[in-house]
Amino acid sequence: MPTAALLLSTLLAQPLAAQEALPLTKGQSVYVPVYSQISHGNLDGRGQPMELLLSGMLSIRNTDPTTPITITAARYYGTDGKVLREFITKPTVLGAMASTDYFVEHKDKSGGTGANFVVEWHADKPVNPPLIETVNAYFFGTQSVAFTSPGRPILVPK
Repeated sequence: MPTAALLLSTLLAQPLAAQEALPLTKGQSVYVPVYSQISHGNLDGRGQPMELLLSGMLSIRNTDPTTPITITAARYYGTDGKVLREFITKPTVLGAMASTDYFVEHKDKSGGTGANFVVEWHADKPVNPPLIETVNAYFFGTQSVAFTSPGRPILVPK
């Protein structure tokens, strides 16, 4: 057992290797989980776990050093798969190396435990794909929780 623990601690201590650059693309639909509500602790008398509400910040970062991208959708979905809110009312141009974000308050329980965003974007020519993720957070007194959730490209039938 000590050997396994030593091996695990050695693996965890290694620096992360740089990732390969993603291929250039002219646009994508990106699925991004957002944890607006998480279950934790023990089950109560009704068999239900405790719940913690988190705020969620969708972050969209144009990683291309020379070319703007256009964000055409940032749809917020609930656990049941229904659209709860569209954060983009008209296409938004995001300049080279620029960022934007959209916020869901921690008191907003509408998304549930399976909330997510779908972001759609395009560019006039192939570019580095943007970094799209959520920052999920709760800060109150001496208690805090914060973590990121990466987006991943998906195919959306037209």
